Amino acid sequence: MGTMSSSNLHVGHGGAPTESRPFAAKGRAEMHQLGDLTVMRGVFEPGWKWSEHVKPMAGTASCQARHLGYVVSGRMRIRMDDGSEMEIGPGDFMRVGPGHDAWVVGDEACVIADFGGYEDYAKRMAEPPGKVPPRPETRR
Repeated sequence: MGTMSSSNLHVGHGGAPTESRPFAAKGRAEMHQLGDLTVMRGVFEPGWKWSEHVKPMAGTASCQARHLGYVVSGRMRIRMDDGSEMEIGPGDFMRVGPGHDAWVVGDEACVIADFGGYEDYAKRMAEPPGKVPPRPETRR
């Protein structure tokens, strides 16, 4: 079942995202459009790291997205550009400003519901006209 809505009531179902954006590897960002708001369900598999699996698409030195979320399962470590770090896990609410790296801790996928507004998160950078963006390498 997809998204159900009326003018003031919007319900999205976890198994039916509006759009799914795979990372270079080890996870995906599932976008759920609820009226004029977008909620992201991030699924980060063991071994995922922003600087390895999203940075090539973002084209920035660190993640510049703001995050406001809730950790459903798994663990993630976040390091801000100023060097401060924190680990988040199941049941934690979090607010993370722009300028950070993050990676999954342990052997369980980290699933986060993120309410920060992600119209462009994990989309490939625009390339000059006529140039096709490179596909990420697949390791075997």
